[in-house]
Parts: sequence; C-alpha cells; structure tokens
Amino acid sequence: MLADRVVVLGGGFAGLETAFQLRAMVKPTRLHLTVVADRDHFLYRPGLAGLPFGAAEAPLHVPLSAALGRWGITWRLAAVESLDTALQVVRTNRTQPIHYDHLVIATGARVHPQRVPGLAEHAVQISTAGQLHQLGERFQWVAHNAGHGRPQQVLFVVAPDTVWPGPAYEIALTLDTWLRRRQVRHQVRITFVTSERAYGEQLGPGLHRVLAGEFATRGITGDTRLAVTEIGEAHTCFDDGSKLEHDLVVAMPPHAAAMWHDGLPADNRGFLTCRPEDRSVTGLDGVYAPGDAGDFPVKQSFLAMTQGWAVATAIAARVEGRPAAPRFEPTAFCVLDTVDKGILVEAPLTAEGLVRVDHDRVLTGAAWHAAKHALARYVPMRYRRGRPALPRTGHGLLTAARRLLER
Repeated sequence: MLADRVVVLGGGFAGLETAFQLRAMVKPTRLHLTVVADRDHFLYRPGLAGLPFGAAEAPLHVPLSAALGRWGITWRLAAVESLDTALQVVRTNRTQPIHYDHLVIATGARVHPQRVPGLAEHAVQISTAGQLHQLGERFQWVAHNAGHGRPQQVLFVVAPDTVWPGPAYEIALTLDTWLRRRQVRHQVRITFVTSERAYGEQLGPGLHRVLAGEFATRGITGDTRLAVTEIGEAHTCFDDGSKLEHDLVVAMPPHAAAMWHDGLPADNRGFLTCRPEDRSVTGLDGVYAPGDAGDFPVKQSFLAMTQGWAVATAIAARVEGRPAAPRFEPTAFCVLDTVDKGILVEAPLTAEGLVRVDHDRVLTGAAWHAAKHALARYVPMRYRRGRPALPRTGHGLLTAARRLLER
C-alpha cells in the first residue's frame, strides 16, 4: 500500500502542530509528510513581547531542519508560488512541483501597515523580533529623557483589522512597571487607544474589566472604539476627528492573509473559508486551513494549535479509513505578562468566534507570570524534539488549566 502524501505549508504553530500530531497518530509507513516553509526556523511569537525589556530572543527559535528530521518529516525551504487543487500540486520557487493527497495551508497572516497612512514611517510596529528590539532602544531613550526632566508621551495604537492585539497590552503594562523601577514613570504619559469595542474584546468582558482596572491603577489613559486614520511625526489622528500628540507611537497594524490563493474560497482579507468542525476548506476535498490562514475570526497561538490537532485527527482518520470523531472546539487560552504578574484568560468560543456568554474566566497574579515563562520554555522544547505541544487528548493542557482556574 502506498503511503498517503501530506504536504503542510507553513512552519508556525498550526503547521508544526499538524505535522507533529500526524507523525504521532499515524504509522510512518502509512504517511509521507512534507513541510514547506519560507524560513528555516519556528519562532515562538508569544515570547516576543519581552524583547524590548531585555528578554533573550535565542530560546524562542527552533531550527526546523533538526526538529522535522528527528521523525523523518521531509522539509523544504521554499516560498509557495501557486496551488493547483485539481492536479493536487504545490509549486514553489526552489523545488520541483510537490504532489499531495492531503494539503494543509498554514501560511498564517501578515501585517499591512500601508493601510494606515504614516504608520510605517512614524510608528514602531510590534510584529517582528527586529521591530521589538528597536522598540527597546526607543524605550531606553524615553527613560533617558524622562530621567533628565523632559516629559515624554508614549502612545499605543491598535488599528482596525488587527488579528490579535494581546502583545500591545502586554508591552504597555510592562512599560509601566519598567519605568516605575527606573523611578521615571511620573515623567511619562502612557496612552492606549484601540479600535476594539472593549479592551481585548475577542476574549470576553472579563478581560476588558481586568485591563480597564489595570489601566486605572497604573495611570494609563485608555480609549476604545477609536480607529486610527493617520500617524504623523508629532501627532496621530483618529476617526472621530481627535488628535493626540506623542514622542513615540507603538502600533499594532492591520493584518490580512499572508498568501492569497486564486480560486480558493476566502473572505475579503484572503482568509480561507473553512468548515467549523475540522477546518477543511469549503468545497475542496482533502484541503485544510488551520490557524491564521483560515477564516476563524480569533487568531491566537493556542487556537492555532488546537486547530492543527483537529486537522491532524481528520487526516489520520482518512488515512486509516475510520470515522473522525473529535472536532475543533474553539477555546482561546492565553497568559498576558506584565513582569510583576500575569493575566490568565480562558474563553470558550462559538463556531463564529464569539465568546460564550458568562463562560470566560480571567485570573491575575504572580503565579501566571511564572506560567507564561514556563510555556515559553515548554512549547519550543517540544518542537525541538519533534513532538506536538498538545497532549494526544488534544485538550489535556486546557483541562489542567481549568483545574487551576477552579482552585
């Protein structure tokens, strides 16, 4: 019997979790796995928010060649140029056409700063490691000027169509702590403006209440439902006609799909239309889009991993000719770090990405700061070993978290 050919496009959370789960679920003789990625490493993105404040970047990287090679997964360093779902072929810029029986499109999302005039020129974005290192240098100048008696104004902006603004909240709250420890916080005005209807609205009203309380306690001025329209050298404009002056703008730009696939069903930002239960692309057989490449409106690392688990379960069932019982049950789970403590959020979601009424739970405390750093070690460690981050039960990690929440 010939092995089924599974091709995974993308080396992020959704792509690697799918690949490693499949390798754990199906005998190697039944499956030939290939991962195609345009970079040679996995980056643990939830850890990036610590970079401006001196956190080390190296532990966040996982070399793909060694991780995939541990379990005989073929790796191709290449950029995808086109897909032919009729012929079941992936064409790239570096290798021969790659044929597949099952295709996983996990190419993620990409920022589009040009959609906000002046954002690319006058704001520091918080999307890449390099940008966050640059932000750290700018924060040093803010602290230096404040220490010499020159008041500073730092403005955080979350633009419309941002897929997940969590890092902006983490950095704003951490900046407050960082400045206090340098005894210059009184000289720095921190303002946080978001286009969201509520702070962290994707994860429910509980997170909004906690963040609003943190802002009030820390003296951070915040506002919601304001969409940035232009960022200038000295001021930023919003859709209600208001302007805010600043010495430094920290911006979370709009996002869209990292790749647009002609002929595949997608929304107006290029995110592929999927069936809720297994993240298979609507109208196509054997094609899946877990994580940020798909149309699930909440895009966050834990959700990407659970979608990868659901996709792997569906493909494994098809390869072995058995029913696929498990379904993708969306639950957002994350920890926002503020250095002095952490904010843990669990938010069960509907198939449309809405928080189930009165089901979201939020806890704060120093223990969750430690939990955030434990996760930053655990997930890269698992991936370095070529192992999935989620247990075989799929939601075992979430079950353990729930037990902690219930204490």
